[in-house]
Amino acid sequence: MQRNEPNASRRTGDGLKPIAECGPFAALARKAGELDALDRALRQTLPSPLREQVRFAQRRDDRLVFLATSPAWASRLRLQQTQILATAHAIGVHAGSIVVKVAPLPPAAIEPEQSKPLSAAAGLHLKAAAASIPDPELRALFLELASVAETA
Repeated sequence: MQRNEPNASRRTGDGLKPIAECGPFAALARKAGELDALDRALRQTLPSPLREQVRFAQRRDDRLVFLATSPAWASRLRLQQTQILATAHAIGVHAGSIVVKVAPLPPAAIEPEQSKPLSAAAGLHLKAAAASIPDPELRALFLELASVAETA
């Protein structure tokens, strides 16, 4: 059934637009892209172990703000300030200093340990214990656990 209402809204255009093309999101996506490109450009001149432990975060006034995973890496990055500022000036970013903040990486997801299999001897002991239990439900639980044990 079609509606023939005069005020019914109709969509125009080719459908959905990428979020990067929608108003404020476009500006946000552009800013994120610029920060990412600046991060890559500034970190590529750093020594290899340091490069993996720091990230460029933002430009604030005439300062470049970096995040380091520990105070030790933050100190090493501060020693590279002259080199970082020279690189920034070479690519057209005018900054007078750097700021380094310590922001540890979030902990990696901990996977639960695999349970260790029961030995054949443990299975025999569970069966023996089950034989001496008068409660049928508890006996069934012991026997079920014993069935999980490795066979000899």
